[in-house]
Amino acid sequence: MQWYEKLFENYADQYDREPFTHGTLGECDFIERELNYNKSLKIVDIGCGTGRHAIELAKRGYSVTGIDLSEAQLKKAREKAEQANVKVEFLRYDARNLPFENQFDAAIMICEGAFPLMETDEMNFEILKNAARALKSTGKFIFTTLNGLYRLFHPSNSETERFDLMTMRSHDLFTYADDDGNEHQIVINERYYMPSEITWLLKSLSFHKIEIFAAKLGAFSREDKLTPDDFEMLVVAEK
Repeated sequence: MQWYEKLFENYADQYDREPFTHGTLGECDFIERELNYNKSLKIVDIGCGTGRHAIELAKRGYSVTGIDLSEAQLKKAREKAEQANVKVEFLRYDARNLPFENQFDAAIMICEGAFPLMETDEMNFEILKNAARALKSTGKFIFTTLNGLYRLFHPSNSETERFDLMTMRSHDLFTYADDDGNEHQIVINERYYMPSEITWLLKSLSFHKIEIFAAKLGAFSREDKLTPDDFEMLVVAEK
């Protein structure tokens, strides 16, 4: 079992309490602007987790399909959608192997929904490839990912964090309590990407317009230029 499978098998309630989940409204504001408030567009939320973006966008009138690998996260998402009285189709799929082709007008993947959590670069690329294939010929792809510039300029001195400059991968010890209160330790292995790498990968998937900004929690904006002080980057790509 990979670390992300272990973490999310019983972490839905705790996940919704994490500070980084509290920027949903502002992030959806940005997504809406990027879609020109066109409520006829169909959106796929890849790595939707407990459905925070999918549900908020559904509340605003969009047709959304949420995809995640964790059944526990999806169960929580379905419960939240029912409580909010909105319809979202939540489906369990591996983002490396999606069944969609030319089906959606937009794909979102916020807060490292799937990419770049995989254990190899090839697996991460499969996620981008599947997202691209799910989009229609004029589709837009909006996602956040880990900023390699940040780790280069902010080396860690902690014994629980190790960053490999040759692979741009972190190996960070993470201690957490699951939804039953049981404590666990896992090593989180994530891939940090340079902006130029993201641009090249997306160009190879036929995205012709690729823009990268700083990803400010709850306040995504085209005005925020990416710097080495930004932990995440915000990517907007168009076919």
